[in-house]
Amino acid sequence: MPPFLAYDDNDPHTVRTPLLLVHGHPFDRTMWHPQQTAFAATRRVVAPDLRGYGTSPVTPGRTPLSRFAADLAELLDTLGVRTCVVAGLSMGGQIAMECYDRLGPERVRGLVLADTFADPETPEGRRARNAMADRLLREGMRGYADEVLAKMVAPDARPDVKAHVHRMMTATHPEGAAAALRGRAERPDYRPLLAKATVPALVVVGADDEYTPVSDAEAMHALLADSTLRIIDGASHMPNLERPAEFNRALGEFLARVDEES
Repeated sequence: MPPFLAYDDNDPHTVRTPLLLVHGHPFDRTMWHPQQTAFAATRRVVAPDLRGYGTSPVTPGRTPLSRFAADLAELLDTLGVRTCVVAGLSMGGQIAMECYDRLGPERVRGLVLADTFADPETPEGRRARNAMADRLLREGMRGYADEVLAKMVAPDARPDVKAHVHRMMTATHPEGAAAALRGRAERPDYRPLLAKATVPALVVVGADDEYTPVSDAEAMHALLADSTLRIIDGASHMPNLERPAEFNRALGEFLARVDEES
């Protein structure tokens, strides 16, 4: 049976640890183009569209983060990927934590947590996410995309980066985005999971990120027994697109370390 999710998979048949890239909300797998370009020549890189995003099927209602992780586990099984590094940004970072909880250190050999946080949802946040889900279903994505673009990327980001981010947001199906928001409204506390994690981790954050500020990255770094913290200057919520050279340098050093220890 073909995979449920749409995805890119170069599969160069190298011995290096594969890399699974998990996009954030409300984006798609094209947000990882600079990383696919940088690393696909030397290792297997799998970049899927999450359920409800990109060209993957849309399931209305509510999509818990655990469902996203189950989809990714099924994709890895279908592709025959036994072990990998899981890298996620924003919501994708929380899904990466779910993947680690589901698959364990035997399969997830390293975690990359970019511009994300581990705290559980608050009552106020739960109400806000559900209200935004209602709005997106009612109005569509464009008004939301116009409002948040200035927080997603730094003011001096390249015009093509701004256009790419805006295009991903407006192309997202409102039902898929709303289902993810309702699922994130029930987000659990990942801090105990990080405190018990035994694999190496890379925590990355844009220095000017307003959604997940540096303090959130520092808190995760403090919880993890074996982690490296990298703060990307001149970047906001999407340093992998805003400052790809700096982001790729940090990711490349981390992947090399995981390869050596595998």
